[in-house]
Amino acid sequence: MSHPDPYGNTESRGWDRPAAPALPWPDTDLEPGPWRPGPAAHTHPAEPDTYARPGGGPDTYAGPDTYAGPYPTTSRHHDGPGRYDGPPAGDRGRRDEPRHDGPWGEPARDDEYPTAQIAPVRDEPTEQIPAVRDEPAPEPLAGRRGPGRRRASAERPPTTEPTTSRAGRNLPAAIGVGVALGAAVVVPLFFFMPAFLAVLATAVGIGIWEMARAVRRTGAHPPLAPLVAGGVITVGLAWYAGPDALCLGLLVTVLGTMIWRLGDGPGNYQRDLTAATLIAVYVPFLAGFAAMLAAAPGDGHLRVLVTLAAVVLSDTGGYAAGVSFGKHPMAPTISPKKSWEGFAGSVAAAAAGSAALLWALFDVAPWWGALFGMAISVSAVLGDLAESMIKRDLGVKDMSNLLPGHGGLMDRLDSILFAVPVAYLLLAVFVPVVG
Repeated sequence: MSHPDPYGNTESRGWDRPAAPALPWPDTDLEPGPWRPGPAAHTHPAEPDTYARPGGGPDTYAGPDTYAGPYPTTSRHHDGPGRYDGPPAGDRGRRDEPRHDGPWGEPARDDEYPTAQIAPVRDEPTEQIPAVRDEPAPEPLAGRRGPGRRRASAERPPTTEPTTSRAGRNLPAAIGVGVALGAAVVVPLFFFMPAFLAVLATAVGIGIWEMARAVRRTGAHPPLAPLVAGGVITVGLAWYAGPDALCLGLLVTVLGTMIWRLGDGPGNYQRDLTAATLIAVYVPFLAGFAAMLAAAPGDGHLRVLVTLAAVVLSDTGGYAAGVSFGKHPMAPTISPKKSWEGFAGSVAAAAAGSAALLWALFDVAPWWGALFGMAISVSAVLGDLAESMIKRDLGVKDMSNLLPGHGGLMDRLDSILFAVPVAYLLLAVFVPVVG
């Protein structure tokens, strides 16, 4: 859009365009003269037209060539200079439209539009704002109960959590499972010895499975099949041929595991073989001494009995003393619940019970029986601590959840596995094998 030249030049600036036709009537307002600030001039075609005004209400042309709307506009009908009457008085000062009130179209100065009429913003006191109150939790709907709970009545008491002891175990379940395990060992031991060998081989297989399953948390994957087969063979060889066959069975188990593992490639071979060797020594090799105790001619079942009795007395005495008087931790980083008071109770109970049993069954002097009991108690506690250290390293609480109240079978065999080699050695000295 071009404007008339304020210095008397009637030609428009910016670009060339055809001159506007002469008006049919004289209009002194369009005569060239000195330019003054004011509304721009526009012309429109002769035909009348109607436009929608932004604030509502139509705007019309005041004449055939003059647009009288409130705002300058450019349309396809514009073809020459006209007259624009300026915006209405109520629209001056609109912030969303630029103001061209200066002599060259620049925005007007801010001092022409004072803001004194605007009410200042005051900081309202916060005391008038009501305090936020903690709304109570919605009451549960009638007839609805939370998950894991059942409705109590006169005939049906409410659900209660299972009772646990200070040792962190379900004591009734632990006692029941312990009695069942003892019966599974003692009954075949006195009535059918080959059945005891089958029970021992089954326990070795389960223990190997629990250990192999637990060490997988470290990324090691020892082959299970050769370990179980080699463990059963090791126990059988110890039963029938003694200590030399026991060592041979261990060697066969380790070599068989090495050969079996070659089929899986070289990845992590050393780690898998190390875990497999640990399992082979810890479970079947140590359990082989129990087989050799039971295989002693004439009194094998009694040898196994006094050994198991000493272990049970050690565990029971340690538990009772630890719960009643335990204040000084024995190995807090390995087993926080073991105390020196409990250890003293273990040694005392095992010594007293073994002294009576060895004197009654083997006619051994009570002081030798007490020494036997003390050695069994110390080895049993060390076996428990050794397995606790393995579980700490693996990040598990129990080897499995096979036995309620006890965890896994290895959690019951840990003390026995360390005790049977000591019992085999001491009984070979105190009660030599005849024949």
